Amino acid sequence: MSSDLVATAKTYLKKTYGEDTVTMTVTKNTVVNGTGALSVDCTVSVEGNESDWSKVFHFKNGVIVDMDYRMRR
Repeated sequence: MSSDLVATAKTYLKKTYGEDTVTMTVTKNTVVNGTGALSVDCTVSVEGNESDWSKVFHFKNGVIVDMDYRMRR
């Protein structure tokens, strides 16, 4: 389910980069049976500084194994 993937992505950002998710909108979801990619547009905050990103979370067996990212302007 997409909401589970989003929750996993938000937890990944917090644990890996210390980013608090302000907003996250799914733009594409190809995850099937825990494997595939979840594309999002998001705004994150680190120590109160917000920035906008497009990120692609790569899932394998329900776990994020990689992430691509690009800053949005």
